Amino acid sequence: MLFHSFSSQEERKNFGGSDFLEIQFCRMPPKTEIERMVAVDRIKHWCCDSLYISGEDVSAFFKEYGCIFDCGIYSNLETGAIDPYGINYYRSDLIDAIIAKILKKRPTDYEKLAAWLNTAKQYPGFYILGI
Repeated sequence: MLFHSFSSQEERKNFGGSDFLEIQFCRMPPKTEIERMVAVDRIKHWCCDSLYISGEDVSAFFKEYGCIFDCGIYSNLETGAIDPYGINYYRSDLIDAIIAKILKKRPTDYEKLAAWLNTAKQYPGFYILGI
């Protein structure tokens, strides 16, 4: 399994401490300025409804999903491939296109990620937070 979810912080810590990429819903108000959405001090890590990729699986995630998540916005407002050590924000209007890429390519554990992304549509986007 590539994507993990945890019912508590204790469960996450017992599984792998803090060595994870976190895919997290953006819970900011929809009209929030992009600069605030990607500000380091605005991000709250370790949400129980996030998906996690273990540090041991990060290279597999990049190999299979790197070309799918090529449109993230970084904290410096540049756009590009996933920054494994920073904030990567994806607007909600990109989610359908991302899901379409996932369903076409069908990488490891794609069903779990596609279902999570369908839930993400109710938010103003989502993040991939680096290690």
